[in-house]
Amino acid sequence: MRVVGLRLQPGQTVPQHRNAIPVALIVTGGRLQFDDGVQAGEVGAGEMLLINPGERHTYRADVATSAYLVFAGLPGVRSRAWTLRRKA
Repeated sequence: MRVVGLRLQPGQTVPQHRNAIPVALIVTGGRLQFDDGVQAGEVGAGEMLLINPGERHTYRADVATSAYLVFAGLPGVRSRAWTLRRKA
């Protein structure tokens, strides 16, 4: 697992890209607009966006925004898609 801090200024955009491993994007301040080509939305402080391996996506900040990216896996190792399951 690897954790990376991210800070975006108002109007800053992360170009469309994809990751080889699952990523959890946890917003700690501000908000991010995201678009994966199928769905678009907003993630605010205290919320999390799960990005599966190979999904093309982009995001931008309309206000100063901080977040953590949690990379869950190793490049070159077969990854599985995120699932959120509740235990019975």
